[in-house]
Amino acid sequence: MALLHRATLHPTKLDLLTAWLPTRQWYAGPTGVEVVSRGAYRFDDPDGEVGIETMLVGAPDGPVHHVPLTYRAAPLDGADSWLVGTTEHSVLGRRWVYDGCVDPVYAAALAHAILTGSGQAEQYFEVDGRREVREPTVTVVVDGAAAQVPAVGAVRRVVDEDRTLIATDTVELVVVRRPGAGADGSTGGTLSGRWDGQPTTVPLAYARMR
Repeated sequence: MALLHRATLHPTKLDLLTAWLPTRQWYAGPTGVEVVSRGAYRFDDPDGEVGIETMLVGAPDGPVHHVPLTYRAAPLDGADSWLVGTTEHSVLGRRWVYDGCVDPVYAAALAHAILTGSGQAEQYFEVDGRREVREPTVTVVVDGAAAQVPAVGAVRRVVDEDRTLIATDTVELVVVRRPGAGADGSTGGTLSGRWDGQPTTVPLAYARMR
């Protein structure tokens, strides 16, 4: 389960992505235009230290882009070139926002979600000591046999293209950056999703054991 805070961020996540997305070679939208959210889903960090959110965003009239983000209380060593930006969280303080594809916590969460069939985390707020569930804006499904997932460990290599490859010692992951843009030829267990404006389910990510 993913615990959310009723909080404000400055700058907002969309502000950060508006500036950062045009710097990515796989971005297909216009520059100088504020991006909008089409939906999002979350995974849970078992240690409760790193926030993991994957956003579907794009220019109002442009294609949708699939962007995993991790939120950290301190910089991630060796990941400066993957930093989306920093933001001030009204509850948690300064947060370092990274492209999740380089973050080992995201890699482990994605592998677990696909290879065990667990999918996305339930999202909730704590309100007066009781749990208030937040309905997801992306419906996620997993196609793949349940398996025991080994420790993922460090991210050894990232090839950041239209299909971003994440290689670890035990698992190989693929993140589809522009879902629904066409067949991508990837294999393995599949994480797919649909959201408002995307009525059919399309692949978002793949995982396979190495």
